Amino acid sequence: MKSIICYGAKDIRLETTELGQVGADDVLVDIAVGGICGSDLHYYNRGGFGAVRIQMPMILGHEVSGIVRQAGDAVANVKVGDLVAINPSLPCGDCAYCRAAMHNQCIDMRFYGSAMRMPHVHGAFSQKVVAKAKQCFAFSKSSNVHEAACAEPFSVALHAVKRAGSLIGKRVLVTGVGPIGMMVVAAAKLHGAMEIVVTDIVDGALARAQAMGADRAINVATSGDELDVYARGKGYFDVCFECSGNQSAIVSALDLLRPRSRLVQLGLGGDVTLPQNVVVAKEIELCGSFRFFEEFAWAVELIDSGRVNFTPLLTGCFLLEQAVDAFEAALDRNISMKVQIEF
Repeated sequence: MKSIICYGAKDIRLETTELGQVGADDVLVDIAVGGICGSDLHYYNRGGFGAVRIQMPMILGHEVSGIVRQAGDAVANVKVGDLVAINPSLPCGDCAYCRAAMHNQCIDMRFYGSAMRMPHVHGAFSQKVVAKAKQCFAFSKSSNVHEAACAEPFSVALHAVKRAGSLIGKRVLVTGVGPIGMMVVAAAKLHGAMEIVVTDIVDGALARAQAMGADRAINVATSGDELDVYARGKGYFDVCFECSGNQSAIVSALDLLRPRSRLVQLGLGGDVTLPQNVVVAKEIELCGSFRFFEEFAWAVELIDSGRVNFTPLLTGCFLLEQAVDAFEAALDRNISMKVQIEF
């Protein structure tokens, strides 16, 4: 089979790889499409992120859907012919965090397409993948492979919304509307947010965020003064989902949040400096949000039921042989949101 392998910055190659054996609790999936994630782009563009660097050739990708072609003898949750999304998380199930139902904090996590451990964990950008049955979640016949592949990033958004607490009647700010920010908009809408305002520096992304359900979109590069009204009276928003990882966005969000509000940080970036006096005086809660676990099943059900529509996000689909073109397109936020590769 063919796989997309990253050797380092600006060095991905389409190479032949070997398929593993299908065990009793395994499923063989013909991968249909895979979405390029921000972490994939970091590996492609810079060879890693933060202190994490590619040290050996690694198959990329963790947002995939496909068709079950073989199921082991002990598999009962999916069957041959099913369209499935594959949960890229494989926690150990035995560490202190797994036993406390904090699976996303597993100290022995195996996550597809991650260079955080050595040897690296290969991803799912291959024509075929052997996965554990418990990683596979089936869709009905009415769903399509492109939306099915959105289950993983939508899980990230659902986890963030859960970390925020109840959103019913709340006014929400989303800073940074890349694919995750867009999906946070959809998740917040589902969970009862009364008003959602989004900020970014790319007009195309802001327009798509409104198509996803945002009530107002503000380009902070050209119309930043439009945020001033939200800073009056100690702030306006009850919750901020910070999806950019940019220090300026985080600091400005603190001015726009009302006392005893919550800032949920999803965006990954470098170290930042915060005006701690504002956090203390306004009693703002800072809350991190990392990956997901049980939310993956929720994401599949919500997508399958038609309660969310990610068509505005899907801006390009490339053939496997066009992998480099796909990654280059995904880097250009002026034209791309969620770029997928057909396998």
